[in-house]
Amino acid sequence: MVARVNTVSFQGIDVRSIDVQVQISSGLPSFTIVGLPDKAVAESKERVRGALHALGLSLPAKHLTVNLAPADLSKEGSHFDLPIALGLLAAMDVIPKDSLENFLVLGELSLDASIRPVAGILPAAMHASSNDNRLICPEDCGGEAAWAGGLDILAPRDLLQLINHIKGTQVLSPPAAKLGNEQLRGGPDISEVKGQETAKRALEIAAAGGHNLLMIGPPGSGKSMLASCLPGILPPLAPREALEVSMIHSLAGTLPDGGLLKHRPFRDPHHSASLPALIGGGHRVKPGEISLAHRGVLFLDELPEFARATLESLRQPLETGEALVARVNHHVRFPARFQLIAAMNPCRCGHLGEEDLECTKAPRCGTDYQSKISGPLMDRIDLQTDVPAVKVADLNVSGGENSASVAARVAAARRIQSERFAKFAESGINMLNANADGKILEEIAVPDSGAKDLLNRAMENRKFSARAYYRVLRTARTVADLETAHSGVANPEISRTHMAEALSYRRVQLI
Repeated sequence: MVARVNTVSFQGIDVRSIDVQVQISSGLPSFTIVGLPDKAVAESKERVRGALHALGLSLPAKHLTVNLAPADLSKEGSHFDLPIALGLLAAMDVIPKDSLENFLVLGELSLDASIRPVAGILPAAMHASSNDNRLICPEDCGGEAAWAGGLDILAPRDLLQLINHIKGTQVLSPPAAKLGNEQLRGGPDISEVKGQETAKRALEIAAAGGHNLLMIGPPGSGKSMLASCLPGILPPLAPREALEVSMIHSLAGTLPDGGLLKHRPFRDPHHSASLPALIGGGHRVKPGEISLAHRGVLFLDELPEFARATLESLRQPLETGEALVARVNHHVRFPARFQLIAAMNPCRCGHLGEEDLECTKAPRCGTDYQSKISGPLMDRIDLQTDVPAVKVADLNVSGGENSASVAARVAAARRIQSERFAKFAESGINMLNANADGKILEEIAVPDSGAKDLLNRAMENRKFSARAYYRVLRTARTVADLETAHSGVANPEISRTHMAEALSYRRVQLI
């Protein structure tokens, strides 16, 4: 007779049901796992053997076969240990076979029979909830799984606790949902940035509408400092957003203390990051930096220093909001609706245009350096602003608007967008001006006659692409929303002033 246990396999953000079938039959003693297991799954038989030995149990001297169905789907990860062990215990009549019905099981076993935490518990719990299953997971992952809501969860510390619960000699209490213990990324207050009023305004617009931003300026002008101020003016994650973001981080194994995230991600990979590290992939496909920045910020400092192929791979995710990793037998999809904030020097030496400091190769060095950023990628960046060297007079000025004041305006502008998009957007997920497209954009971003004429003339004179045309419209809509948030007077139409400011952030010319 075959003992069966349900578990899952992860294909990107998608969860696939796996049927673990265990059979004990006559024949030479052996322990075989079939069904396209990877190295971690194949090694689980030794961990299972050690865990059972710790409980005083030994495997029968018979032919043991574990089949992971469907057999043509690759199985990766250590979370198959616990379902295999429970299947063996059921096949050995240590626990009743029907006790595992309607349970989804995940967990890694230690040699002392304790159950270690594994990645992907939250999406697995959501899958179990949608299929009316119950869940067995490690104790350390119970608080994460509890966010699935209304799910019957067993979260044992070790295999003995679980066996005792199944036999009725011990009762496991259901885990309570908990928030992660992650801290808001520590950064300076925006009032600490000296000068750079134009860049501060661009940063506020970017935060309010979720727009992409590129800052170009010499070393020491404050580009990285401005970017590090961004987490302090962004609103926290909405409940549905927190669940969505936490599912991705659960798959990556980066959830803090096994709890839900509450702050927007801020990812700042080094410019030596490879394409799989940024987009996702690898031998065991995992989410990349753009997916870990979902509903948050991806900051790329020293933008031209990234490999060209790596930068070009951002073009599709910036448009579609998802990363698609292609494999021979399947495609893996990860959400990647991130906000790109980038910084770069005008040339390799960083002092292009400064007569006393620029190198002897100017302006050719600037042309070569800036050409590392392709036109199509630059076209996808809504705001492009110059961040000039800070003047001595600015360094001696104290005070300035703090992050709390800016954050209040940003939050008010996002509330305006949330109310506007309520009839368009997916229930519970906040939509921003930067994501508006097609008929939605045409309905929400209506310029008056003066603004329309200004945009049309800019389109002709500055040779804007159609993509740039609509990105200017989105930016102008955000500028109008910020004015509404500040004055309290609604701006149903985009005025000439709003359009002029949006156009001022397009295509900085430094050469």
